[in-house]
Amino acid sequence: MISLNVKKGYRLKITGEPPKELVELPKPSHVALLPEKIPFIKPRLKVRVGDHVETGSEIFEDKRNTRLKFLSPGSGQITEINFGPRRVIKEVVIKLDNKESYVPFEHINKDGLQNIDRNDLVKMLSKGGLWPLLRALPYQDIAPTDKVPPQIIVSLGSSEPFQVSPEIYLDGNTDLFAFGISVLEKLSNNNVIIAANAEDKSRLPDQSGRITHIIKGDYPADNPGVILYKTKTSAAQNNSWFINTQDVLLIAGLLKEGAYPTGRIVAVGGELAPHPGYVKTRIGAPVSHITQNENNKIKSRCVAGGIMTGYSIDKKSFLGFYETSVLILPEGGKRELFGFIQPGFNKQSYSRTFLSSINRSHLNMNCNMNGEERACVACGSCAEVCPVDIIPSLTFKCTLADEIEESLSHGLLDCVECGLCTYVCPSKIEICTILQNAKRSYYKEMSG
Repeated sequence: MISLNVKKGYRLKITGEPPKELVELPKPSHVALLPEKIPFIKPRLKVRVGDHVETGSEIFEDKRNTRLKFLSPGSGQITEINFGPRRVIKEVVIKLDNKESYVPFEHINKDGLQNIDRNDLVKMLSKGGLWPLLRALPYQDIAPTDKVPPQIIVSLGSSEPFQVSPEIYLDGNTDLFAFGISVLEKLSNNNVIIAANAEDKSRLPDQSGRITHIIKGDYPADNPGVILYKTKTSAAQNNSWFINTQDVLLIAGLLKEGAYPTGRIVAVGGELAPHPGYVKTRIGAPVSHITQNENNKIKSRCVAGGIMTGYSIDKKSFLGFYETSVLILPEGGKRELFGFIQPGFNKQSYSRTFLSSINRSHLNMNCNMNGEERACVACGSCAEVCPVDIIPSLTFKCTLADEIEESLSHGLLDCVECGLCTYVCPSKIEICTILQNAKRSYYKEMSG
């Protein structure tokens, strides 16, 4: 077992962290797929409003690679297909049947997995709609179906406080997880990294010695991109794949049971969450269903996907294909009377300008920027927290100047899009978004 010590990063001290309590929610009335929230894909719809689908029916495919299928997370009638600007498909909404039916898929046992040809395994996962759960670095696009990865990285848990703890979803599922890891080993010729945060390891169910790396450090130490940066020994490993641990269980469930799995455990947190904790629901569940009995008296914002890497989502929308967390934060926006002379003992800030730098307790966070964007002052804060040792202030300036080769030399492709550079920037510059957009533009250009 290898120990990795990630010295850079930041320990987030934010109130509203969900307690480790799991509640199973009742079945929602509707579920949906959100093609817009799946990076890079070009969806081609296979259904129309009014069609009846089963759980596992094909809803759309990726025009870039028609082997990539996205299946229905429920059985029922297509009631809405909502489009955004330029006819971008935002949502495909399904009203669930009282009694759901399932499309049958081929299934295998442990012995069958050992004997199956790798190409046949890829076909099973593609046809079963779960291949998109495998993603490739450095761009985080869906993994190519025609290539063998140098390795697959599985990170048990997250050092971000608003994600589901691995001890919750692994409880009672250790055999299923082991089967899922065997699937990944088959796909990668036995090159799988299984990393666990040092703080989580003692609480994890027995993994029969499968953990290969122990990660020490603050957020985002256990990000797959950070793990790759700390372990890679060749340039070929830059194209390693990664997968969320919950998704390993979904893949294992599909192959063992022969039915499209829809279960999802979601972390619900944030200062305004009425019942913070973990909820057992399903893929594509309504946000309003997950955040039941929200306090509507205070203006709030829902964030899906994590406090550092997530996105604002309408409370009438649905949870995306990859998302496993929902936060409810105060919107903010009010000016603080005489804020410029307040000592800031209870203000979230990386800067030592405020007294909160000596406050060890967890602090409230809202969506207020507490200022407006200004010019970069070259303070070096972003470089102090960057876990992959790039200097984000130089890299983003190169991208803005359209000097793509220079930005690449400054480590653009090493960026793991953790959001810390934006969080600590005193000039309120959206550094992470700039770098993320630059990476995506470069990828699209290179892909033709």
